[in-house]
Amino acid sequence: MADVEPTEDWILNPAETLPEEVDLDVTLRPRRMDEFVGQGATKDHLRVLIDAARNRGEALDHVLLCGPPGLGKTTLACIIAAELDVNLRSTSGPAMERAGDVAAILSNLEPGDVLFIDEIHRLNRQIEEVLYPAMEDFKIDIVVGKGPSARSLRLDVPRFTLVGATTRTGLITSPLRDRFGMTARLDYYGPEDLKAIVLRAADILNVRLEDGGAAEIASRSRGTPRIANRLLKRVRDYAEVKGDGTISHDTAAKALSFFEVDALGLDKLDIRLLKTLIERFQGSPVGLNTLADAVGEEPQTIEEVYEPYLLQLGMIKRTPRGRVATERAYSHFGMPMSDAARLF
Repeated sequence: MADVEPTEDWILNPAETLPEEVDLDVTLRPRRMDEFVGQGATKDHLRVLIDAARNRGEALDHVLLCGPPGLGKTTLACIIAAELDVNLRSTSGPAMERAGDVAAILSNLEPGDVLFIDEIHRLNRQIEEVLYPAMEDFKIDIVVGKGPSARSLRLDVPRFTLVGATTRTGLITSPLRDRFGMTARLDYYGPEDLKAIVLRAADILNVRLEDGGAAEIASRSRGTPRIANRLLKRVRDYAEVKGDGTISHDTAAKALSFFEVDALGLDKLDIRLLKTLIERFQGSPVGLNTLADAVGEEPQTIEEVYEPYLLQLGMIKRTPRGRVATERAYSHFGMPMSDAARLF
């Protein structure tokens, strides 16, 4: 069976997940394709590729998984390895600093193994150059020695499957992207899929969750299973302390309001971002770095974690001059939109 090695992506949110919860988070992950909820087209495509590779006794073609954080990229990599009944070896782009790191990892793989690289868009160019022949020809070039006496050795590596995960597809170079046999983009989840995920997690956690409570948690989960599972655990805590442990619709609504998650799933930083655009900058376009400084958050976090959901809701727009709040954002806070703000 697959030897799954956890990476930092096992954690729901490193800033918000307690260390003692990490093992619990791992148990909530689906282990097989039939247990994985949502992403129907991607699952169907993967099933065909996995069945074909298994029937031929070959390594699966390389797979690139794209999409915002928390949608199941790491989980799918684990499922791919489990369905193929091979080992999963995992690392991340920033952790691979030297060509020797790649050579050591690849040379220790068994035939058919899955190598999972999280944040693959953060690989440096030197590492990519080593991966090109490894992905195409299953060979790696190693330079031995330095200066005039240096020579290159080409070594064979086992046929393996590279599964890459990225939140920034545009940062992956074309030569690397073209070497993946399948590229799958994971989309945000609908309320029914999230409800099914929450109900499954509640069953694993032995939480008494009513249908209405599951629907309320799903509706505030920003289309993201990772957030849905995190909210379920916070609502469970609230229900145990403030109630009888059963999560009804009313209990879930009160708990989520207590933890400052509003009816649309907006949290404190989402609201601070929107109100900063509306109140401090009075509807004028704001650059990403300026906005990040104004709310005290990293630009990359705003761009990768918070903006995608606000864009999906239609709360903000990216314009050539910067970010602006939309009429829907003003309406959500019960604020009038000025004529000047409408110009953008």
